[in-house]
Amino acid sequence: MSEIEEDAALSESDGEEEVKEEGHVEEESEDKVQVCPLTQETVAQGLSVLGRTGNGLAHAFVKLDLKDKGLTDIDAISNYIHVRFLDVSHNHLTELSPLASLTQLLWLKVDSNAVACLKGQPLGQLAYLQWLSLAGNQLKDVEGLCGPALESLNLNGNSIQRMNGLQYGRLTNLVSLELRGNRLETTDGIYLPNLRRLNLAQNVIKRLEGLEKLERLTTLHLRDNQLETLDGISPNMKCLQYLNIRGNAISNQSSLQYLGLLSNTLRALVLSENPVAETMDYRVCVLTHLPQLERLDKDPVSSEERVEAQERVRVK
Repeated sequence: MSEIEEDAALSESDGEEEVKEEGHVEEESEDKVQVCPLTQETVAQGLSVLGRTGNGLAHAFVKLDLKDKGLTDIDAISNYIHVRFLDVSHNHLTELSPLASLTQLLWLKVDSNAVACLKGQPLGQLAYLQWLSLAGNQLKDVEGLCGPALESLNLNGNSIQRMNGLQYGRLTNLVSLELRGNRLETTDGIYLPNLRRLNLAQNVIKRLEGLEKLERLTTLHLRDNQLETLDGISPNMKCLQYLNIRGNAISNQSSLQYLGLLSNTLRALVLSENPVAETMDYRVCVLTHLPQLERLDKDPVSSEERVEAQERVRVK
């Protein structure tokens, strides 16, 4: 299955259930949380997978699972400096400073906690961290977020309203960014020229801005937002192959002209559940702007549709 086909399959659900589950955490956090610090016994139960230490002269456990332990702090973790894979999801953590000692971390999952701010957190000190998920926390912005080796970042199901601070100099290797189910009103502020995959579904986005900075993007999800126009699509997006705009408010066929800026690379487009998808000759109209398109909504482009679109362009 090609990357485009995988994206098309995933887009049908777009992780709606996951966002709902993540969003449920904030409601639970309103209840009084009992203090529950991490103990050595809990750590011992969660350790697994022996691996060589950094100098290669000894072995240590490198994986630690602390998921759903009711934890309110993880101070005791600072002694386990060889851990590379850590799951502390579904706890009650508000800050992550003890992780500063875990300099070998490669993979970190902090989903469904109560982290509200990234300023002062030690993420920038984790020089080898490649995969990070902070889904379902209480973040409202991304100020202070950095990661020199970070390649994949999941911020789904927070309350992020603006992307100020998400800059190339702090996330030079980031290729995948998940921001589904937040409160963004614009696409502006994402200055990550190496980014390949971006998911902005289920926000309240009304404006497409700053997309010209995403020159290497191949996949863009904008499903279930509040877009009325496609103005803002940039010809600088020279690698974009998959675009999902399902469930917005695009009503006028004239808005489809902006898709022509992507005609050389775009291969799959999802525009269903927009008013424009109900208009006459909708599919042919799209193809007049995107002659290389292979799939529109759920269906492959037929040879008959392609010929009709070509004829319409010639008549014009």
